Amino acid sequence: MIAAPGSTPAALAAKAATATIPIVVEIASDPIELGLVAGLARPGGNVTGVTSLNAEVGPKRLELLHELVPTATIVALLVNPTNPTLAESTTKSLQAAARTLGVQLHVLHSSTERDFEDAFATLAQRGAGALLVGADPFFTSRLEQLAALAHRHALPTAYQFREFAAAGGLVSYGTNLTDTFRLVGIYTGRVLKGEKPADLPVQQATKVELIINLKTARALGLTVPLTLLGRADEVIE
Repeated sequence: MIAAPGSTPAALAAKAATATIPIVVEIASDPIELGLVAGLARPGGNVTGVTSLNAEVGPKRLELLHELVPTATIVALLVNPTNPTLAESTTKSLQAAARTLGVQLHVLHSSTERDFEDAFATLAQRGAGALLVGADPFFTSRLEQLAALAHRHALPTAYQFREFAAAGGLVSYGTNLTDTFRLVGIYTGRVLKGEKPADLPVQQATKVELIINLKTARALGLTVPLTLLGRADEVIE
């Protein structure tokens, strides 16, 4: 069997490679829209797995960042152009949310570590007061670097996973990565024991957590509203 957690490109590559070997994926996009499965309840082929709440909670992540930095009328969004499906869906949902909040959204592209420096330099030129990092496997693998750049440029930044806030990022809001991968592991075990992907409904990871790094907020000169602190699942001192 093939396990492809945390990467839409990997899931698509596995699907393209075989129609017979069982595949368990974990993605943040719609598996039906991507052509990975025929349906969520009945995948119907050799692929099943877990979807995480990314597109659904992206607008809420922007809302939380706006609540933390209400003076930021321009917010930048960082996406990976080499993962176009995820980049496009993320941009579309957040542009609509930005209009609702009355903020301007500037989209920046990064697909290599070298691009990060250029992106953060561009932020100052465009007058961005905050940054939202789009969920992407490449960004997830560079969380510490992104958090360090946000700190160096004194830019309030939000991302999906707790690991970002733990690395010094201001705030994270999204699916619990450990729980999501645990579900992938459970499905992998069931397939190895003989169950077929076609009979295993695609699961959706439903645990969403808000993490605020209060130390970073203080360094940025931000006052976190008590109402927001009270809603946080974890506050990093």
